[in-house]
Amino acid sequence: MSSILIRDSYVLMADYTTKVADIAIKDNEILAVGDIPADFKADRVISGKDHFAVPGFVNGHTHASMTLLRSYGDDMELMDWLNNRIWPTEAKMVEEDIRVGGELAVLEMIKSGTTAYADMYGPHMESVAELTIKAGIRGILARGAIGLFPAGRQVLEDNVKLYESYNGAGDGLITIMMGVHAPYTCPPEFCEYARELAGKHDIPIHIHMNETQSEISQITEKYGKRPFKYIEDTGLFDLPSIAAHCVWLDDEDIAIMKKHNVSAIHNPGSNMKLASGVSPVPRLLNEGINVALGTDGASSNNNLDMLEEIRLAAMLHKVNELDPLAVPAKIALQMGTENGAKALGLDKVGKITAGYKADIVLYDLNRAEWCPRHDLVSLLVYSANSASVDTVICNGKMLMEKGNVLTMDEERIIKEAQRVAMDLVNR
Repeated sequence: MSSILIRDSYVLMADYTTKVADIAIKDNEILAVGDIPADFKADRVISGKDHFAVPGFVNGHTHASMTLLRSYGDDMELMDWLNNRIWPTEAKMVEEDIRVGGELAVLEMIKSGTTAYADMYGPHMESVAELTIKAGIRGILARGAIGLFPAGRQVLEDNVKLYESYNGAGDGLITIMMGVHAPYTCPPEFCEYARELAGKHDIPIHIHMNETQSEISQITEKYGKRPFKYIEDTGLFDLPSIAAHCVWLDDEDIAIMKKHNVSAIHNPGSNMKLASGVSPVPRLLNEGINVALGTDGASSNNNLDMLEEIRLAAMLHKVNELDPLAVPAKIALQMGTENGAKALGLDKVGKITAGYKADIVLYDLNRAEWCPRHDLVSLLVYSANSASVDTVICNGKMLMEKGNVLTMDEERIIKEAQRVAMDLVNR
């Protein structure tokens, strides 16, 4: 490892104020912000002048290799989209598809300022773990197990093998969760088996919950209870859990989330595009529930730009609540950084402060959309775009400098992804 000194940058402090300060990085941690020790020797000095240093974004829910299906099935209802476009195509995926789609996703995330992502997807997640380590960002990976498929239980067992092989790999970059797809695809005995396997290893749970009204009706009619109660009764929520979407919630659902400390992963872009509905994020926040942000997959979003999700989260709830204070800029930014780290169990991630992991993004302020600089947090959330991402550091390692990704071959990846995607849909 090495040491880095970022000089004279505007810094987003832990309390969401900003000040001009130096940042000292030693190995993979932030050594100091502001008062740099006199004996600190940097291997690399970066000028942060006219740049804004922000924690790397945490994408709390995505399906990375679905980048290959971007624009393949748009303007459709969720179940029609899944049953007639997505699932039949995914069934044809081989290792190369998963790997190349994952590379394209990680490249896009680095270029847009994301340094950690939670991925739930199909087979060959070992390849995704390896490419994530090579690229240098944090991957919180899970197999997406569907209990209606004959191989569902084997997928859960494979998820345990993935945990045994990769949890903590890459100097801690990789974390493994247990992927249980959703209540409507996972019968009770399947969820109970997932709970048994995950419980033996203390593997956290990653699940889709209450995304559409139709799935709630389906579960209620079949089991006489809503999805959150259904999953609670299987014991899954006894383990640390993240619940993606959480759009249609009632009082009982929210009480269950509070009881089990379930984090909600809000996906405003995907839920808007699929017309799934609007998650009651202001209420969840007021109830003390941890709410993070995710992009969902690139076939339903259609990008992996977390800055866009942060803006959507801030804007959507203002108009939905008819309240300009519903989700202020600071709270939206918090959802995309430290709340995501908390949801995913990432220790000392999501803030720029001494002792935290050095996951830092520098934004170039010498752009029209950053002028005038009345309020940098407001500018980041409401005005800036990911094109102003200049430098990306994760775990103390430089991943991108002046817009050039150092750990991935951008030209090769884009060319290969185009070839592989066309081959996939024409099989």
